[in-house]
Amino acid sequence: MEDLARKSADEMRGSEKRPVVVILDDVRSMHNVGSVFRTCDAFAVEAVYLCGYTPQPPHRDIHKTALGATETVRWQHFTTVMDAVKHSKELGYKVLAVEQAHNSQSLQDMNYDGERLALLFGNEVAGVNEDALKAADGCLEIPQWGSKHSLNISVSVGVVLWEIVRNI
Repeated sequence: MEDLARKSADEMRGSEKRPVVVILDDVRSMHNVGSVFRTCDAFAVEAVYLCGYTPQPPHRDIHKTALGATETVRWQHFTTVMDAVKHSKELGYKVLAVEQAHNSQSLQDMNYDGERLALLFGNEVAGVNEDALKAADGCLEIPQWGSKHSLNISVSVGVVLWEIVRNI
């Protein structure tokens, strides 16, 4: 790790972050949650908001995929996704749901204007909660050309964060 010049956990906690939070609503899999933490560490996002029954650290199955990122990425639990959406908006974030929905904007067509973003990802099967989708300021969709038209949530988080942070 020294050869890679990686930050220590303490250095990472105190480092400058990208103006992005990730909201996970009712994500079932602890492995997905751990993977999202690890991805959020890689992209230096401000926080992860865990909503509903989304598993919370500490848990060995989250830790297994997070590889310590639950210690470097700030996180908070909200009873409902609507609480997290409201909180995000109060802090000045533009809330964007990531979902295949009517009037969604293709990810590659997004024009990033420097605003603080809260990216909302829903349940692995049901997607983004309908009320949260309506409360969001917009909706992003990852273009796909295969027969399945869906990605694992942890993969989706990585794709979306990469596209956003490369344009910051």
